[in-house]
Parts: sequence; structure tokens; C-alpha cells
Amino acid sequence: MTQPQLVDSHCHLDFPDFDAERDEVIARAHAAGVARMVTICTKLSALPRVQAIAAAHDSVFFAAGTHPMSVASEPMVTVDELVAAAQHPKMVGIGESGLDYHYTAESAEVQQQSLRIHIEAARRTKLPLIIHARDADDDMARILTEEHAKGSYTCVMHCFSSGAALAQAALDLGFYLSMSGIAAFPRSKELRAIFASAPVERILVETDAPYLAPPPHRGRRNEPAYTAHTARVGAELFGMTDAEFAAQTSANFDRLFWKAAS
Repeated sequence: MTQPQLVDSHCHLDFPDFDAERDEVIARAHAAGVARMVTICTKLSALPRVQAIAAAHDSVFFAAGTHPMSVASEPMVTVDELVAAAQHPKMVGIGESGLDYHYTAESAEVQQQSLRIHIEAARRTKLPLIIHARDADDDMARILTEEHAKGSYTCVMHCFSSGAALAQAALDLGFYLSMSGIAAFPRSKELRAIFASAPVERILVETDAPYLAPPPHRGRRNEPAYTAHTARVGAELFGMTDAEFAAQTSANFDRLFWKAAS
């Protein structure tokens, strides 16, 4: 029986956590059935490094943007810069962008400005926007909806762990929700219920590695191979076999991340 082929739709392979064994980490992902990975560039100064990782591995693609927690300390990215970066054949998404009022509420205004720039770049390139949202549900739903009314774009709510209202707002706009290791934590019953009430055609899986390792690796460094643990929880949630859920989420990924489609 062949192993289900999964996609880790969001990880950070350029982070120093992986410097000592990046090739081995990618090989372990393949061995665990993770056929493709999207590594996320969180500030444009890291773009050459991220591009090099993607260029060195057939199974690795990348997205680029300025993380909301870095917006205040980085030069404000322009739409033109993002559009230019997107010409790279392996750049498949815009971001991660978004709003984080948990750690960086004092930069809310510049975060919102940056978010709208990333949305415009997603519109122009037709690449999916990758959203980070923490403690900012109302502003996030408002901005995503306002901007969508100005011109449509596609989007994934990465590592979704917000409330039901933001989930519904995103789904109403045709967006996708991505399950991370948080969805596999024993205490995440409410979050699992939000995922379970969404259409399975709009679900992706990810690690956000090196963060948020799912059980049984919780509290340790996460890596793309562990996508399989979160996917197992997702399969249970939707009453599917592991193979069915892997096939469904891979098809969802191909639809959204069209440049990385298998």
C-alpha cells in the first residue's frame, strides 16, 4: 500500500533551527509522506537564502512577505517588490502577512498598511495571500472583507487558531483554513469544532515548523515530517481515512497554490 502524499503548506526551513541538518529534515519529510513543502520568507532581506533552499530541493517551494511582527522594524515592502519577487518560478504565495495584536499591538496601524500592500500584490500576481492572525479577529475580518470588495484575491488563514466568526468570514470570501499542530493539542476542542464545521474542500495542513509541534512531539522542535500527525487528527475530524484526507488536502493545496500544483 502506498503512503498518502501530504503537503506541508507552511514551514520556515531557512530558520537557524534547521541549519545543522536541513537536508536530513527534508529527507525525513519525504519518508513520512510529505511530498511538498512551502517555506515562508518572513522578511525580504532573507529572500536570497529562502530562494536558495527552494532551488536546491525539487519538493520545496516558497512564499515571501513581511511578517506582521516584523513590520515596525523592517522597511515597508512595496507592491512592486512583491510582484517582482513573484516572477521566481518557485515563489507560490504572498506573505505571510496579517495582524498580530498579541505581541505587537503598538504597531497595529503599520501592520494594517502592510497587510493591504500584500493583498494588492496577491491580487496582481493571482498568488494566494498567506495570513497570520492573532488577537485581531475583528480588524482582520473587516480588512479582508473590505479589500475583497475592491477586487477578489485568494487566501489561506495559516495556522488558524482564531474564533468562529473570523473562520466564517474567511470561508464566506472563498478562503481556506490551515490546520497546524495546535489543532492536535488535547485542549483545542473548540478549534477542532471550527475546522469540523468547515467544508473539507477548504482545509490545508501545515507545521509552521520549527514552532508548534503536534503530539507526540509537543514542546520540541517541529519539522515538516510531523505534518502526518496533524493530518491524522484532521482525517478523524472529517471521518475520512488518512489516505482520503491526504488526497483531499493535497487537491485543495493544488487548487490554491496553483504554481506548486503536482
